[in-house]
Amino acid sequence: MPATLSIAMIARNEEKNLPRTLSSVRWADEIVIVDSGSVDRTPEIAREFGARHSFNRDFRGHPEQKTIAIGKCTKDWILLLDADEVVSPELAKEIQETIQNPQYEAYWVPRLNLFMDRWIRHGGFYPDHKLRLFRRGSAVMETGVGPHGTPQFEGPKGTLKADLIHYAYPDFELYLSHMNDYSSENIYALVKRGKGKSLGAFLWLGVLNPVMTFVKNYFFRLGFLDGTQGLIYHLNHSVYIHWKYAKAWYAQKPKEVEP
Repeated sequence: MPATLSIAMIARNEEKNLPRTLSSVRWADEIVIVDSGSVDRTPEIAREFGARHSFNRDFRGHPEQKTIAIGKCTKDWILLLDADEVVSPELAKEIQETIQNPQYEAYWVPRLNLFMDRWIRHGGFYPDHKLRLFRRGSAVMETGVGPHGTPQFEGPKGTLKADLIHYAYPDFELYLSHMNDYSSENIYALVKRGKGKSLGAFLWLGVLNPVMTFVKNYFFRLGFLDGTQGLIYHLNHSVYIHWKYAKAWYAQKPKEVEP
């Protein structure tokens, strides 16, 4: 029998992105969406596209929520998607061909990211490979590491060629909002590992590390080739690194409330 594919997604208030994303995976055998409490039309849109929509309001983190979505999938293979990602026609064709004659149990997928009105192609952010396609039961989500935990698979992995299109940050306000949320979600994982607790550690991780990251990505990895958007992106990516270690340092600091 032909191999089958589940789409695993998490969502919250994604009515603007969801139609575009679900339209790109109509060909899949199953779409599973775990919702952490949408109050917009996300549930209705999901059902309009035939998705299996369910609520899980006990949101403990992005990887943990994705673990629930993966666990609800029933088909042979799983493609893990974010609500602001689109499977290009070329990638759809490649995935369908790959799962019918797989050489590996898991595959990296190249991702092309939008920042403001520019697709970021330099600075170490393209191809932004993500482990997204895997045989059901072969990979598990990395948890307890903040918002960017990824599926883990111990064996050899393949790499697909066609891009996953990521409408990540179409405007700057959205980018700042996400970075604020992500840096806060990182606090628990960083505190658990004792990262940035001392002043010396914070100066290294939260000050020097962001500066060095900017220099590496913008100059040595040619981020400047992405124009003004590239400059803004890499500056603020370094600010995000500063934020998450500043928040972790403050969370571990004895609080002095007396004037």
